[in-house]
Amino acid sequence: MMDVILTAGGTPTHEDPLFPYCNGLPKAMIPFGDKPMIQWVLDALAAAKSIKRIVLIGLADDIEVHYPREIVRIEDQGSMVENIIAGANKLLSFPEPSQYALVTASDIPGVTPESIDWISEQTVQAGKDLIYTVVSQPVMEKRYPGSKRSYIPLKDMKVCGGDINSICLANVNYDNPMWRKLIDSRKNALKQAALLGFDTLLLILLRAITLAQTEKRVCKRLEVDGLVLPSPYAELAMDVDKPGQLELLRNDLLKQ
Repeated sequence: MMDVILTAGGTPTHEDPLFPYCNGLPKAMIPFGDKPMIQWVLDALAAAKSIKRIVLIGLADDIEVHYPREIVRIEDQGSMVENIIAGANKLLSFPEPSQYALVTASDIPGVTPESIDWISEQTVQAGKDLIYTVVSQPVMEKRYPGSKRSYIPLKDMKVCGGDINSICLANVNYDNPMWRKLIDSRKNALKQAALLGFDTLLLILLRAITLAQTEKRVCKRLEVDGLVLPSPYAELAMDVDKPGQLELLRNDLLKQ
């Protein structure tokens, strides 16, 4: 069984194109039919065979959501990296924590139990410290035509980043070189670019590097035993960042 860190902090400001949909509530609470966006994610996690407890980050205690198994809330820590570390520490404080955990966004309401069980199985089989999922353009466009996702154009494929990834809990701490580097760079765009390596970024811009080569270079720079994992499930990467994506997913979900 796998534990989950579910991130749900953040309320759009007036400048955000999703602001009109939020009614002053967090983005995770945007309505999709008769329930908020995050509840679609929680329902998929509940229906998955591989998921146990959830640490929910950034959603106030007075905002009601439902999950049939153990769910614990903690405050938003101010950045994604620090949220992951806090979530991992919380999970490790429980009796018999899972070895690995999924890190899941709350703005992927189309995610399915099957896709969650798939990434859980891949995580255990791979035995890596970190798995980062990607979805290729053909897989995304077949499932969600006109989704207008942003893609990274590599030599062998165009990919977009997934919103469910996995970590080895024991290695998520401030002493780990990768997490130290991520924390140190969290407010500096130049440092963030340097993490990937400017030579790697140039090769990506020139479409002169494959997905496997990118994985090897980035893992070496971050000092992590990691894996970039192409997903056959577009739902893992179909998040809600724009009104058009919101309406696309609403129409898709409500016709099912």
